[in-house]
Amino acid sequence: MSKAVGGAVVRNKVKRRLRHLMRERVDRLPPGSLVVVRALPPAGDADHAQLARDLDAALQRLLGGGAR
Repeated sequence: MSKAVGGAVVRNKVKRRLRHLMRERVDRLPPGSLVVVRALPPAGDADHAQLARDLDAALQRLLGGGAR
């Protein structure tokens, strides 16, 4: 994760939140899928709910369920 997201404490917090959120959503992906989640700088200031909304939107685009 890039230092642009924030200091080490912020980066680790974002990483833990994204791991937790993906754990709840991994069953939506086809078996054998590999997904890389890249946190952008605004993720450092986002709360848990905002990260969840952004991740859901990204997965929806990835799986073909939304406009780009």
